[in-house]
Amino acid sequence: MVNPDTIRTIVGIIGNVISFGLFASPIPTFIQIVKKKTVGEFKPDPYLATVLNCMMWVLYGLPFVRPDSLLVITINGGGLVIELIYVTIFFVYADSLKRKKIALWLLFEVIFMAIIAAITMLLFHGTKNRSLFVGLLCVVFNVIMYASPLTVMRQVIRTKSVKYMPFTLSLANFANGIVWSIYALIKFDPYILIPNGLGSLSGAVQLILYATYYKSTPKDEEDKKPPEVQLSGM
Repeated sequence: MVNPDTIRTIVGIIGNVISFGLFASPIPTFIQIVKKKTVGEFKPDPYLATVLNCMMWVLYGLPFVRPDSLLVITINGGGLVIELIYVTIFFVYADSLKRKKIALWLLFEVIFMAIIAAITMLLFHGTKNRSLFVGLLCVVFNVIMYASPLTVMRQVIRTKSVKYMPFTLSLANFANGIVWSIYALIKFDPYILIPNGLGSLSGAVQLILYATYYKSTPKDEEDKKPPEVQLSGM
């Protein structure tokens, strides 16, 4: 009989691969930015938000907060590096006002994480209490971030067009949520399960909307806009 820990590791590795694909999804956007040497109408907000999200999950996965969560650290550590590269490219090609905004937000995020880390280590003792504190913060941030896909879904319903909701990203979001939900169930972790359960539900709704409005989308518009970051529970 296969050990549950082995199954959990395999599922976590699959989750790492899918999540990496989601982190890499905005690459076409940044290729366009580099070629044009301008950020145009693109905003740094989703990438700055994902930087903070990744830092929170890295903290959560540390042994003194949540033991046996190495795969949580690997994907979010990698995601953090990728998002910082995106933010750096954005900073290089942005105007002075956007550069100031990026610098201030990054400074705020670093200070915020330092405070959270200090509170975690000094006020909470034992991994159970620390994982509860950091885990709840991770869940709250992830739930707030789901406002972005909701905005896109509302636009799809209003315009009866899937122009701004690429099928591959919707499918990846759904698969990502399912895989990490399974990972969380094998060795029950409610803080990973809740956001990824919501993520799989969000992905399922996106796929249903895609199937519903695909035929009504003008073919010259479909997938016209380069995909931006798709926030996930991990």
